[in-house]
Amino acid sequence: MIFVQQLGAAVLLVSTTLLVQCCGVAALIIWIRSIPRETREVQVFHCAALVMQTTVAVIVLHGIVILLWASCYRWLCFPSWESAFYFSASSYATVGYGDVVLPSKWRLLGPFESMVGMLMSGVSIGLLFAAVTHLVDGDSRSRLTRGSEPVAADHIGLRQRRSCYFGRSRSKVIP
Repeated sequence: MIFVQQLGAAVLLVSTTLLVQCCGVAALIIWIRSIPRETREVQVFHCAALVMQTTVAVIVLHGIVILLWASCYRWLCFPSWESAFYFSASSYATVGYGDVVLPSKWRLLGPFESMVGMLMSGVSIGLLFAAVTHLVDGDSRSRLTRGSEPVAADHIGLRQRRSCYFGRSRSKVIP
């Protein structure tokens, strides 16, 4: 019966984590896509600010998920918020010091949180990579066109180069 309780709590927490994280990442993707790609509009400091804003948003999103797990730990396992948040943060970041441990009735939750934290960190890295690629690709697109005349096709943006790795070759100039 204890295993069923642990598994039920783990499934509920993992599902809620995925819902929160996916909604947050979707909102960030929509925001990143709205960023102008033209270099004339996006200056160096503006690009740095956009990357920093995206990074802070990702950290806040992870903090919300850690707080979600900490709330569950506080309710089920720990007498204080400090212990619950500390354990949740160290598990989510896969550090797992071992100085604070879950009661044996709930110890299955720790590895689940570590697994989710590792996967969500990977999603966040992909999002940050996409944000930087969006800015860099916009820069190379603006160099491809000078006025109304396209420049030589040997200057292909990151998105076009990346697509050739998957078997599709695009050598046309993007106006």
